[in-house]
Amino acid sequence: MRIFSIMLVSLLLGLVLTNVVFAEEERAEMDECVAMTRAAAKKLLKNREAGIKEISNPKGKFVWKDSYVFVMNKQGMVLANPFSPQFVTGKSVFSETDYNKVKPKKIFLEFVEIAFKHGEGVIDYQWPKPGTKVPSTKFTFILRVEGTDMLVGAGTY
Repeated sequence: MRIFSIMLVSLLLGLVLTNVVFAEEERAEMDECVAMTRAAAKKLLKNREAGIKEISNPKGKFVWKDSYVFVMNKQGMVLANPFSPQFVTGKSVFSETDYNKVKPKKIFLEFVEIAFKHGEGVIDYQWPKPGTKVPSTKFTFILRVEGTDMLVGAGTY
């Protein structure tokens, strides 16, 4: 009976560790976020309309692992977001905050400040992963699309 218990615990531990490894493989890395953001900026420069359409597609090439690229303009309007289309309204989202209950950040305003003051940068905030409602810490790389009023971003949890 003791051997059976040890085998069962070993099997369960193995399953848990395997799931942790697979979960880690699905997590986007910051270097991927930077690369995808830069690729999206190039796509937007080449053809703004086609770029916005591709970035808006939840099954498109700018969605991978647990991350995605989004597009905003300097006026605070979200132009493309494959997982939060409710933000694509033609109205400014500057008053929206992250999910931090203690000290909420006006993240969209900060995205624009990073892009148009520094050209690029990283911000951390609380945001739910796609398909969930529970907020997690997210680190997002923001990049100004050079010569335009747009910025792109992608993040990792």
